[in-house]
Amino acid sequence: MALVWLLNSLKEKKPATTKNDSTSDTSGSTKVGKIMLPKVDLGLYFDQTNNKEAFLKECEKLAEVLHLYGAAAVKDPRVDENYNDVFLDMMERYFALSDGKRDARPEVYYQVGVTPEKIEKARNFCTRMGSYGPDDKPLSPCPPELDAKWRFFWRIGPVPKESKFPALNMDPVIPPEIPEWKRVMDKWGNFMMDAQFVVAEMAAIGFKLQKDAFSSRMHCGPHLLAPTGSDLSGKYGKNGTVLAGFHYDLNFMTIHGKSRFPGLYLWTREGKKTQVAVPDGCLLIQAGKQLEYLTGGHVQAGFHEVVVTEPTQVVIAKKKAEGKSLWRVSSTLFGHIQSDQLLEPLEHFSTSASRQAYPPILTGDQVETELKAIKLGS
Repeated sequence: MALVWLLNSLKEKKPATTKNDSTSDTSGSTKVGKIMLPKVDLGLYFDQTNNKEAFLKECEKLAEVLHLYGAAAVKDPRVDENYNDVFLDMMERYFALSDGKRDARPEVYYQVGVTPEKIEKARNFCTRMGSYGPDDKPLSPCPPELDAKWRFFWRIGPVPKESKFPALNMDPVIPPEIPEWKRVMDKWGNFMMDAQFVVAEMAAIGFKLQKDAFSSRMHCGPHLLAPTGSDLSGKYGKNGTVLAGFHYDLNFMTIHGKSRFPGLYLWTREGKKTQVAVPDGCLLIQAGKQLEYLTGGHVQAGFHEVVVTEPTQVVIAKKKAEGKSLWRVSSTLFGHIQSDQLLEPLEHFSTSASRQAYPPILTGDQVETELKAIKLGS
């Protein structure tokens, strides 16, 4: 049902131009480069008793879109988009004043506090990159170089009482110059975390799993509000500059609010490159490696990169003329499976082939292995 709906929407809908080079139509689909990413209405989750059939169809749609694209646009009626602006304003101030040292915690893999530029480096995917056609190749250098972006990690949600992975569950870092820091970080982070729990349950239902197959494993996970910052006022504002190299996310799901600068590109499971812009009132969901593990590869972790393009430079020029910040801040949250949970294909996704491809591993071990591979672990 969901696949038929999706294919029909791709064939029949004619988009109309909107902000940030995204396009939309009355069906609720959004043009992102070459692909229409259907919007998923999380509001049906809260009205499923009265509208069960529509809710189940929306779950199936979400599951199918994640399978095909590793990403989805979701609309959560509880999310106040204006608060995203409050969050972005504060993070622009922080990145402009930070020295990248005082608030850094390299001894715990930078999993709390700030990570300055030229620390993180994407894994080497040169073989994959070389297999793409000329229109779909990443702009990221090969072999990968250290990223131009900064990042700040802020823990969202409860910490487990006991864990074999204390370095992934450390106390937060609070910059003293910004008195509203904790309130703003917690409020926006919890908005996005609440949305992600709903997405997790709707996806599980769509995949014909137990409703809490994902969400129960997320409880007390090391969820991280993880805004990136890239200074576009100088050399990093040049056309073609790679701010975040070609990579996938190591966590369960990543959720984004709207950035003020375009530049995010993702790749579908068929290797098609698409430009991403989050529609007004929506959040962008991307599948991470832990979701790939739990579905035995049915959903694949979405590859993506962030690059300065001509549309980015248009925004740079406009903001420069207005005297506004030229820090490109991403409104990003990494949702995780709890560190002491076992990662392995679930229920009907568990086959002899998937178990061989995705052998059991503790989530904390998976995370630490990935962090070492991207130069954040020791």
